[in-house]
Amino acid sequence: MDSGWNRFLRTLERPLVPWARVLLALAVIPLALSFAYPLWNIRMVAPQYPAGLELDIYAHTIQAGNEGRDLQEINTLNHYIGMKRLDRAEFTDLAWIPFAIGALVLLALRVAVIGDVRSLVDLAALTLYFSIFSAGRFVFQLYQYGHNLDPTAPFHMEPFTPAILGAKQIANFTTFSMPRGATFLIGIYATVVAVLMLWHLLRPPAAVRTG
Repeated sequence: MDSGWNRFLRTLERPLVPWARVLLALAVIPLALSFAYPLWNIRMVAPQYPAGLELDIYAHTIQAGNEGRDLQEINTLNHYIGMKRLDRAEFTDLAWIPFAIGALVLLALRVAVIGDVRSLVDLAALTLYFSIFSAGRFVFQLYQYGHNLDPTAPFHMEPFTPAILGAKQIANFTTFSMPRGATFLIGIYATVVAVLMLWHLLRPPAAVRTG
């Protein structure tokens, strides 16, 4: 009797159907476009800053609002409570994220051209790992910024975790932390990869023989 494991192994060896190859290749477009848009936005609003202070985090850099002047304001405020300066050099993840996205682009195109179900599963696993690891690193860095405060700072403040998603009140500031365009573009790509993988894994063998 044919075991479920053997059927699964044979499923991994199936070629991708033509329309799935085309769809996967098209999904690379939003993934590549994610370089042009910010991944995340952090905005701080207070009575003395009614227009807010903004910071956009891209896959390769950070950009502040008000033609970059908001970064100096944010760093000045951080100095008073003993928080480290926000600096591109401190965001070490921005050194490898572009290479990781570029690798996913190349791997996705390879799977679209010559891949089978096994390579699609591998691509989905790498995409999931990249997403979870990147999100985890982002949360960890925010935690570090809010908990490694200089005890000799002019103003004492209890350690805190900045807003990760949504709004959070910190002292007299309301901080907003929300995903931006690049995160949604990567999400489109990841969703296409996941749906195509599940469709191929759950596709009945009979449909393969007659498709």
